[in-house]
Amino acid sequence: MAPAEAAGPAGLVIFDLDGVLVDSRAAITTCINHALLATGQAGRDLTELERFVGPPLAEAFAELAGVEVADPLVEACIAAYRERYADDMVPLSRPFAGIPEVLAALSARHRLVVATSKPRAFALRLLEGHALLPWFAHVEGPGLDRRTEHKAETIARALQVGGPSGPAVMIGDRAFDVRGAHANGLPCIGVLWGIGDEAELAGAGASALVVGAADLPAAIGQVLAR
Repeated sequence: MAPAEAAGPAGLVIFDLDGVLVDSRAAITTCINHALLATGQAGRDLTELERFVGPPLAEAFAELAGVEVADPLVEACIAAYRERYADDMVPLSRPFAGIPEVLAALSARHRLVVATSKPRAFALRLLEGHALLPWFAHVEGPGLDRRTEHKAETIARALQVGGPSGPAVMIGDRAFDVRGAHANGLPCIGVLWGIGDEAELAGAGASALVVGAADLPAAIGQVLAR
């Protein structure tokens, strides 16, 4: 089905990556489990690990290991994860249904950028590996040397490099995407094909919820026109 025509003013559309553009669940959960085992910890059921898709890795490993973010064990987990993820991220992930077509439609009217908690170097490789990178004017994410970075900070940088001022909207699948958008004065559209469910996204104050990629253009147009 073709994406609905976007109404409303043109603007800046900021996308989260994992859980919005690309289904990275298999890649991320497999590599988290690898890192736990490589550092002498117990492995986990992959479904249990899906809730860690999206937030910064340091926070995920700190919670899983029961230590503080600054603990050396967290750094060891991140190193083991990244070593494996570098090889697995593209073959174990895929764009969500309809995303390439929707990006093509949106790019004709809006300026598109990415704001992700994934290190920018990995985000670029993942988007390029799935032929999504050409649709984006910029990709923003933390450097490999950052242990953790709040989503609000990432979105703020994406706004700075996104282009001329004008209406802007965030597209995310988790509550921290919504809160990061609100911290920058932006509305956020929540997608229901990622990790977060309706209760999480609505509870965080998402301006709209969409169930399929083809619904995004119309929702973006409506939110930007408010």
